[in-house]
Order: sequence, then C-alpha cells, then structure tokens
Amino acid sequence: MTVELSYDLAHGPENCSTTVVLVGSLGSDRSMWDPQISGLVHVADVVAVDLRGHGSSPTPPGPYSVREMAEDVLAVMDSLSRDRVHLVGLSLGGAIAQWIAVHRPARVAGLTLLCTSARFGEPQSWTERAAAVREKGTDSLADAVLSRWFTPELIARDGELAARHREMISSTSDEGYAASCEALSQWDNRADLGRISVPTLVVAGEQDPATTPSDMQILADGIARSDFHVLTDAAHLANVEQAGIITGLIVRHIAGDTYDAGRAAAHRAGTSVRRAVLGDAHVDASIQRTTAFTAPFQDFITRTAWGDVWARDGLDHRTRRLLTLAILTAVGNQHELDMHIKAALRAGLDADEMAEVFLHTAVYAGVPNSNAAFALANAALAEHRGSEAT
Repeated sequence: MTVELSYDLAHGPENCSTTVVLVGSLGSDRSMWDPQISGLVHVADVVAVDLRGHGSSPTPPGPYSVREMAEDVLAVMDSLSRDRVHLVGLSLGGAIAQWIAVHRPARVAGLTLLCTSARFGEPQSWTERAAAVREKGTDSLADAVLSRWFTPELIARDGELAARHREMISSTSDEGYAASCEALSQWDNRADLGRISVPTLVVAGEQDPATTPSDMQILADGIARSDFHVLTDAAHLANVEQAGIITGLIVRHIAGDTYDAGRAAAHRAGTSVRRAVLGDAHVDASIQRTTAFTAPFQDFITRTAWGDVWARDGLDHRTRRLLTLAILTAVGNQHELDMHIKAALRAGLDADEMAEVFLHTAVYAGVPNSNAAFALANAALAEHRGSEAT
C-alpha cells in the first residue's frame, strides 16, 4: 500500500515539458536538495519528495522495502500527471531510482545516481542499525552519520551547516529510519543493472565512506549508457558539499544539446555587447590572450556580465558606463577602471561628464580613489587626444 508523500513542486520555464524528481538519502528531508532546485528550475519543473518515515511524510510501521518506497514516488508522479521524468537519487534515493528505472522503464527519461550503490554492504549491519535506532533513537547516531555525510574540513569551517544537517538526522522518525534500514538490508540490484537503458549520470564523492567510488564504479560498469564522475573534496552528501558542480552536471545531463545551444547563444550575444562597449581591438586582444585555463572564466563573464546584465533594456549603455566608472572608482579597481575609461572615451563619452562622476564618487566613496580615477582619466585623455591628432 502506497504512502502519500509530502513534496515540493517548483515550476520551471513556461510551457516546460521536462520534470525532475529528487529522491533523498536515509535520514534526510527534502531540504537537502535546496542547493540544486534554484539551478534546475531554469530547465525543468522540479519535484523534491520526503520519503516515507522522513520529513513531513507519514511513518507507517516497518519494515519497508525499496519497491514500496519506489511505488510511493511513482504515486506522486501520478498525482501530478507526470508520466515520464528525470530521476535524481542519492543513497537510499538512488536505490529507489534504480528500482523505477529497472521495473518501470517507461516512466524514466533519464537517471542521475549520486553517492549510492547497487548493494549497501551486508544485511546484518542494517538490521543491527535498525534495532539500535528503535532502542536509542536517531539522535544516538546523528554524529556518526554526519561524519559520513561531510568531509571533516567542511564540518570544521561551517558549523551552522553541520548543525542544521545533524538536526535533520536526529529529527527523522525512529521507526521511519529503522524501517528504511531494513529496506536497504534487502537491496541488491547488481544482477539488474544491465536492464537500465536510459542515459545515466553516476557521481561519487572521493571521500565518501558509505558508498565509495569503487561501489559506484560497479554502477557505471553495469549501466550501458552511463557517464561516471568522481568529485574530490566530497563525502556522502556531495550535492551539498559540491553543490555547484553537481547541479551543473545534472543540468547538462537533463538538457543536453538544448543546454549547450543556449550557452552558445548567450556567448554570441554577450560577445556582441562586449564589442559594442569595449571595442573590437580590446575584445580581439582578450580572445587572443585566452588559454585553456582562463577559457571557462572568459565564457562565464561573456555570457553573464555582457550577455545578461549589459544586454538588459532597463538602462542604456551610456548610463551603464557612468555607473561602471563610479563603482570601479569607489572600490578602487584601477585595472578595470582604466579599461572602462578608455572604452568610454572611444565611445564618445564627454570628459566633463566623467569628471562629474569622479567628483560625485569622491563625496560618497572617498577622495583617494577618486584622485586615482582622475589620474587614470587624465592619462587616458592625453592618449586619446594624441590618437585623434594622428
């Protein structure tokens, strides 16, 4: 009998036909996916569920099975009229996602398996853990679980994050946690990995003691259309510790060619605006200096600063130039300021207006920075007038 799970639905782009369902770890609630949702809604509707016995979902008495927990997730998909989705599962959620991909393949458009396994060790260890939780409660093992979820370095430098996730563990229903342990004790999908036919992203945390890279290599080897990544500086909840990388990998996996085409279009638009503001000579020189190491940053700044902010209709380029000069003066970024002064002069910005910007900035952001701005502008004016005279 299925359990009516609690979930959040975040809507993606208008008329979006893609849905991602996020299925989490033993001892978690759906807030574990907060780092991914804001990125995924750019390409899909996103559903994050609380498994039975977790978060706000009901806790029926155990034991549970992975099949039962998978059928709960399928019931959520049915209630939302989502016939086919991209499934993203971490740990226990990864087992549930595997079961659906094997036994209900028509419901799965793509699969992402994070820090999970085709088999989670020996059954006895899970039945013993279930008994211990029923006797002593989830708080008794919260510290041990937390030490597997995150690297020691992250726990040391972000006490608030560690405390929040420890509370997530200790707040999990004792019966829900124990019954889910019993589900994992019976889980063994090794013989059926070859039945997973959809494109599958497999991601391991190099420092994950619970589902090691070797465990995940078994998944990657057994699934024909898999793409395997191992992330350094990540333990079991790699989606939190390496949120940006994980989200980027999932978005690319889901959106595929559409995502790459969108990035390429944004880069082309950004390059056009960048040339209009800074001039062809400057942009050509920047492109010529680009190396394999600096290329990702150049792509990022072209798409975001130039293809997005500078391309917006809210302010014209003249106003944005004046604002840029004021801000760069205020923060003392002389390298960028010199570049924008020269670009503004080439574009015909009046020197008197520039002087007013620097005077105004002196009043509100400090005389020394404005003094330096006047010096840079004075040198640029002399150079600009010299070039006009020749």
